[in-house]
Amino acid sequence: MSVLRRLHVLDRVAIALLATGLLCVATGWLPAADAGDAMGRIAPLLAFLGTVIVLAELTSRAEVFDVVAARVARAGRGSYPLLFLLCVAFASVTTVSLNLDTTAVLLTPVMLALAGRVGIAAVPLAMTTVWLANTASLLLPVSNLTNLLAADRVALSSLGLAGRMWAPQLAAIAVTMACLWGFFWRRGRRTPAPRGRPGGGPGAARVEEVRAEGPRAAEGADRYLPPGVHRPADPVVFRACALACAGFLLAILVADVELWMASATAAAVAVVAFAAREPKALRWSLVPWRLLVMVPGMFLVVETVNAHGLHQMLSSTVGHDGGTLGLFRAAAVGAGLSNVLNNLPVYLAGEGAVPVGNHDQLLALLIGTNAGPVITPWASLATLLWYERCVAYGVRVPVARLMGTGAVLAVSAVAASVTALALTR
Repeated sequence: MSVLRRLHVLDRVAIALLATGLLCVATGWLPAADAGDAMGRIAPLLAFLGTVIVLAELTSRAEVFDVVAARVARAGRGSYPLLFLLCVAFASVTTVSLNLDTTAVLLTPVMLALAGRVGIAAVPLAMTTVWLANTASLLLPVSNLTNLLAADRVALSSLGLAGRMWAPQLAAIAVTMACLWGFFWRRGRRTPAPRGRPGGGPGAARVEEVRAEGPRAAEGADRYLPPGVHRPADPVVFRACALACAGFLLAILVADVELWMASATAAAVAVVAFAAREPKALRWSLVPWRLLVMVPGMFLVVETVNAHGLHQMLSSTVGHDGGTLGLFRAAAVGAGLSNVLNNLPVYLAGEGAVPVGNHDQLLALLIGTNAGPVITPWASLATLLWYERCVAYGVRVPVARLMGTGAVLAVSAVAASVTALALTR
C-alpha cells in the first residue's frame, strides 16, 4: 500500500485501467478473441508511441526545441502578434510531424520557458500548446494515433490522408487561432502574473530561472524584448538529434516505412549519440511506461463496454447516412464521447459503427475524436500529459476556464472542419 501511495495519481489510474481490463478478459466479460484483436491492432501504435517519446525526450535534452523556441522568439522581432503567429506555426508543425503527445510532453516546458523570456503570462502559451496538440492533429497518420487506425481503414497513405484532410486541418487551425487570440492572447489577457512563489516542481524553478536571466518585460502593449541566441551545451548531440528528427520526418513522408520502424530507428540514433557523449542521460524513465500501461487498459475496458451495448448505441446515434448530415452526426458523437471517456478507445469503438464504405463519415468521426477532445482534462492522452506538465511547472490553469473555453473551441473547430470536409468531397 505504501508503494501505491507514492505513485502519481495518473500512475494509479493507468494501473487500475489495465487491471480492470485484464479482469474483464479473465472473467469472460470481454471475449479473449476480441481482446486479442484489439491488442494486435494497437501493438504497432504502442511501439510507435514508446519510441517517438524517447526520441522526443532526448531531442529535448539535446536542446533542439530550446534552440527553435529562442529562434521563434527572435523571429517575432518584439511583436506579440507576430510571436503569436510563430507559436501557432511551431505548435502546429510539431503536432503534424511528431505526434500530439510529443507536443504535449516536450513543447509545453519549452513554451513555458519562452513565456518567461518574453514577458508574457504562461497560460496563453500553455493553451496554445494543448489546443493545437489536439486540433492540429488531423493531417498525417503520424499526427495522432487515431489517424493510424483510420488510415488503415480508408486505405490512405500519408500523402493520401493529407490530400483528403488538408482543408479540415486548415479550418481547425484557423478556428483555434481565433479562440486563442480572443480568450488568451489579446491585449489585457496576456499580462504576466505577479512573481510569487513558484510551484514545487523543478520545472517551476526553471521558469523562475529564465525570468531572472534578464529583463524581458514588454516595451509597450504589443512589444517585447527578444531573447539572445540559445547555444546548445553539446553541439554533437544537438546535431545528431536534429538529424534523427529530420530523417524520421523524411521517412514517414516520402518512404514506404512503418511508422514504428521509422521512430525506432530515429530513437536509436539519438540513444547512440547520448551513449557516446552523455550516458547518464539514458535511463529507464525515458520510456513512457504510464502510457504503455494506460492505453491497453483503456482499450480493453472500452472494448468490454462495446461488447455489452456501446456498439449498438453508437450504431444508432452515428447512423448510416454518408451525406452531410451523417458527417456532422458522426463528428458530434465522436467529440462528445471523447470528452466523457477518451478519444482513442472512442474512435476504435465508433469505427465499428460506421459502414465500411462510408469513408467520409469515418473521417468526420476522426475529426470529432481529434479536434473535439479539448473540454475535459482526460479527453485525450495529450491533454492529460499537458496538464501534468503544467502542474509540475507551477502553472495553474483553472479547470472551469479550461472546460468553458474548450467547449467553445470544440464546437466551432469540429463544425468548421466537417464543413470543410463536406465542401471538398
